[in-house]
Amino acid sequence: MAKELDAKKDKLVGSVKEQAGKATGDQSTELKGKLQKEKGKMKEKTEEMKDKASEKNERHA
Repeated sequence: MAKELDAKKDKLVGSVKEQAGKATGDQSTELKGKLQKEKGKMKEKTEEMKDKASEKNERHA
């Protein structure tokens, strides 16, 4: 659960940074926000894949 919250935090903070960068014209902040948001998405997908693999292992055990 902590990893899921960490992923959501990265997506949220990344979105805020991205929007702040757009609003101020700071391309560096905008890019950092986009990267952090994508990092959060990747963490979510990784956790989803782990959960699915765990479910399959439980069914076949």
